Amino acid sequence: MEVVMAAPPSYDRLQEVKEFDEAKIGVKGLSDSGITTIPRIFIHPQEKISDLKSTSTSSGIPIIDLSNVNSADHRLIIVEQVRAAANTWGFFQVINHCIPLSVLDEITAAIKSFHEQPHELKAKYYVRQGQSGVTYSSNYDLFQSKVATWHDYVSVWMAPAAPQIDQIPDIYRNELVEWDKNAAELGNIVGELLAEGLGLDSRKLKESSLLETRIFGGMFYPYCPQPDLTVGLSDHTDPGVMTILLPNQVPGLQVKHEEKWVDVKPLRGGLIINIGDFLQIVSNGEYKSVQHRVKANSHKEPRISIVHWFDVGNWDESNHYGPLPELITPEKPAQYRMFSKQEYVENFYSKGLDSKSLVEKLKL
Repeated sequence: MEVVMAAPPSYDRLQEVKEFDEAKIGVKGLSDSGITTIPRIFIHPQEKISDLKSTSTSSGIPIIDLSNVNSADHRLIIVEQVRAAANTWGFFQVINHCIPLSVLDEITAAIKSFHEQPHELKAKYYVRQGQSGVTYSSNYDLFQSKVATWHDYVSVWMAPAAPQIDQIPDIYRNELVEWDKNAAELGNIVGELLAEGLGLDSRKLKESSLLETRIFGGMFYPYCPQPDLTVGLSDHTDPGVMTILLPNQVPGLQVKHEEKWVDVKPLRGGLIINIGDFLQIVSNGEYKSVQHRVKANSHKEPRISIVHWFDVGNWDESNHYGPLPELITPEKPAQYRMFSKQEYVENFYSKGLDSKSLVEKLKL
């Protein structure tokens, strides 16, 4: 008697993605369930993650002390430190900034509390949307990317059009309002330093509406039972102008520098700043957006990242952006072409996280 072996069931990735999304439990729910193997939608090709171990002996990204930023003599030194870091690393960590430690601790604790609520309390906020409002979800690019990553998040568009205050979950509402106020102030300070580093008036970025949009992100990376098979966040560059990042003390962030991955060591009370693609373009390549990623969390303690993205605002559909005219000279002509709001938005939302696709697309 001939035995006919049944063919293994075909893998329907889209169906598995839909089931995960509709469950509204996020990767936190998967982790809490006690699974020992991660679902297939999270498993990355080995060639993409074979270098997860840091390959650099570097001591980490530059650290810049802002304590004397308003002193004329010290400011010149700080401006040069910021310029050099933004040009060579695209990342730097600031200490002795304007934000009290209590504000940092309270927003971190509040976001941790939100994500650690029972599933039933969080699920009512679970929504997949993009360019406005208040969102809780897992993997903003879940349906665009080829592979999912091991994180959940909340996001709130704080400016230029803030949400109604009662739209923000009360578990982190007050803490977010206070953090946003302080992050906006620090963003303006760093924006001035970056402008001065380009030889421009300190108000240039703000007056050009390049810091007008502020988007808050509360990233949550729970324990992953197979951290060698996935990542917390895929390697990418940020599309906007600049980012302020507050991580807790659980490691995971890596930055690519001189073709090597460098582990970033967060300092207690420090804040990490990185350059986005938009700023690389308008600075005509003087400042660099660089690849970075987050490893899947192998620690029982969750990794929390508080993020503030600064982006262009007041952008009419007919307006175009490109390198600032003041930075274009016969010796250094424009490196990038002008682009529209539609092109910018579609480039980000039509696909998963990736590396410098906008920069490469606009390069002359």
